[in-house]
Amino acid sequence: MEANSSVIVSRSTVLSPRAGLWWGALGVAAFSFTLPLTRVTAGDLSPLFIGSGRAVVAALLAAIALAAARQRIPTGAQWPRLVIVAGGVVAGFPLLTSFAMTTAPASHGAVVIGLLPAATAVAVVLRTRERPARAFWVFAGLGAVAAVVFAALQNGGLGALTAADLLLFGAVIAAAIGYAEGGLLARELGSWQTISWALLVALPVMTPLAVASAVAEPPIATPVPWLAFAYLSAVSMYLGFFAWYRGLAIGPMAQVSQIQLVQPVMTIAWAALLLQEPVGWATAVGGFAVIACAALAVRTRLTPRRSNDHRTEES
Repeated sequence: MEANSSVIVSRSTVLSPRAGLWWGALGVAAFSFTLPLTRVTAGDLSPLFIGSGRAVVAALLAAIALAAARQRIPTGAQWPRLVIVAGGVVAGFPLLTSFAMTTAPASHGAVVIGLLPAATAVAVVLRTRERPARAFWVFAGLGAVAAVVFAALQNGGLGALTAADLLLFGAVIAAAIGYAEGGLLARELGSWQTISWALLVALPVMTPLAVASAVAEPPIATPVPWLAFAYLSAVSMYLGFFAWYRGLAIGPMAQVSQIQLVQPVMTIAWAALLLQEPVGWATAVGGFAVIACAALAVRTRLTPRRSNDHRTEES
């Protein structure tokens, strides 16, 4: 095996769920700024440019990293899976949330994004042989409900579904699929390699979108929106996935994904600090409920019902 082999997650690492949780938490911390900072850019830059432009910038960083590290090109069977990752987390989630944030507050976006951990767990179960215990689903479901109720109360209630809500629901589905497939690929390619190759896969599509949006509506903004755009490009779109996909690769993915239940809490906190969105007493109560459910979910072990399940947990 070559020194720069794409297989970077050892068997002993895979068997360390606590490490997976810590890496997942680091990724969530990076992602928690995404909606507020998207909201910051939405007032000056077009949503199409925000969603596609940040993918182009991140792809350029990825190309430099891959070339510098002399990474091997993925195998033929891995390219279709990279397309799935690119469609979910490079194109789907950024574009849909960029359009949603033109009309919805960041705290309202956290209402729907709170469903992402449960959606990711479902995607993982459908895609892999991981089978969490019944208690896991109970706590995960309670956590998703707590996240939605918390954000809904903080935002004054969901009310009727709007176009922004539908866009956010679509973003949740896209991200869940991309997270599940990316977590699996990270076990083969490595965490940063997976997002890097996915960005390059999406580059031929995202570049024309970025150019077309820049021509139709020239991107002119003050330094603050550009700084927010830089974060979205370098961290939300690239560096954050280094930690997130590594956490999912170490796994178990269905449990690590529940760390993201704390993201609505963090997102609303940043929205209050950066955007002066109102935060009331419901924030403290709801935040405690979300974090408590997440802690209970991630502590629930996969049920080893058969010897095959033991092998699944180690795979």
